[in-house]
Amino acid sequence: MLFIVSTPIGNLSDISERALETLRSVDAILCEDTRHSLRLLDHYGIRKKLISYHKFKEKEALDEILGLLSEGKNLALISDAGTPCINDPGQILVNACLEKGIAVSAIPGPCSVVQALVMSGFDTSRFQFVGFLPKNPEKMIRELSGFPGTSAAFESPERLCDTLAMIDGEREIAVVREMTKTFEECKRGKAKDVLAYYRQHPPKGEIVLLIREGKMPDDISSEELVSLLMEYLGMGMKEAIKQAAKMKGIGKREVYKKMHQENDHHS
Repeated sequence: MLFIVSTPIGNLSDISERALETLRSVDAILCEDTRHSLRLLDHYGIRKKLISYHKFKEKEALDEILGLLSEGKNLALISDAGTPCINDPGQILVNACLEKGIAVSAIPGPCSVVQALVMSGFDTSRFQFVGFLPKNPEKMIRELSGFPGTSAAFESPERLCDTLAMIDGEREIAVVREMTKTFEECKRGKAKDVLAYYRQHPPKGEIVLLIREGKMPDDISSEELVSLLMEYLGMGMKEAIKQAAKMKGIGKREVYKKMHQENDHHS
């Protein structure tokens, strides 16, 4: 069986008894960085065979790992921090296991996205997570600004101020960083005020940026919105048209018609 085990995102005490029991009982542990994971395992006196499993080795290591699981071995998958498969390696392996009928179980625990979401005080009834923002996030920021719920993304300390400058200054946002650690911080307010703060206090550590729900800017067309949803969120055209229609407050047929008119214009 494959066990997906969530581990602390900072404070080493944030791990469940069930997670520790699982790590002690399995035949081997798959981890992103064996040296990083040893800090947690040594803290709890866990001695197990470690198998390197990171994003550059996911496909390469797949056959070996599936072979071990098929032989009846029990393996645990952990990431450097938090819940595996959430912007971390694991999805390819889990999918392959399910396709081959290999049992998979998840041991719940910390997840930085969920932690930041609840700390922000923003709407939790509908939210989206888009992973790390691209190097040139302006288009994506425009798309996120129209989502009718809370949007969450990872951003680096070095690029945070540049990214905040792209957001409407009156928009409510939250920057949550260094969660569960000594300098944990949740800075919430208008984008212009949060930007001013971080220009005076350069941020450090891991950051989750949250953008409060809002309306889609009038100057973004439904056709452009469909393209953004497909490019950045990986939606198929049918789903993107449906979502764009909802975000713009118009019918799906109208968006579909505009998409075809746009395609006819370029052909």
